[in-house]
Amino acid sequence: KLSNPDLSVWIATGDGDGMSIGGNHLIHLLRRNVDVNILLFNNRIYGLTKGQYSPTSELGKVTNSTPMGSLDFPFNPPSLALGAQSTFVARTIDREQKHLAEVLRRAHEHKGCSFIEIYQNCNIFNDGAFSELTDRDSKADTQLVLEHSKPMLFGQDNNKGIILEGSKLKVVEINDKHSIEDILIHDENDKNLGMLLSEATYDSELPTPLGIIYQEEKETYNSLMEQQI
Repeated sequence: KLSNPDLSVWIATGDGDGMSIGGNHLIHLLRRNVDVNILLFNNRIYGLTKGQYSPTSELGKVTNSTPMGSLDFPFNPPSLALGAQSTFVARTIDREQKHLAEVLRRAHEHKGCSFIEIYQNCNIFNDGAFSELTDRDSKADTQLVLEHSKPMLFGQDNNKGIILEGSKLKVVEINDKHSIEDILIHDENDKNLGMLLSEATYDSELPTPLGIIYQEEKETYNSLMEQQI
């Protein structure tokens, strides 16, 4: 990318590589803000090496390598990306093709290092890992689809929303007690909000955020190198 700036570079990795042996490469690629796109396919398992638990597998995960259940707390990819100063952090799902395409389009347009976590099913070694997010009957209540400058609503009839109570996100119903005016507005340029949304990943009381969690404009490693030369 540095020697041929006109290239559109897409790096495909997974939860096993990106969150483990390749983690050092990942965090410094994000920190330097090299103008490439990182696709981290997360199926919460080591699919290519026959189903061992991965850094994103849930606590207690039973696999060939953890027959009594994993004792590891799972890694949170968006939180890691934000901590590494990523300028574009997003999440989508393989089954949601329109949403996936839109997130990839936004990543391509972003000048800087784009990090996209893609929830992906592994039908051999971890089938149904994200079924609650993809099943027709449940996904409206488990997905929080983020849209910039719009209220964070979800549910079958958009009858639920997210509010900020103290320093924590909380689910409320739209009723006599809460109106749409009370619902938190998504701001994809607010890093503090992005951190709260990323931490919702493993909170069973909150829906899973999907979309652009955070993005900012920042000079890229590529442009700084060109100026230096």
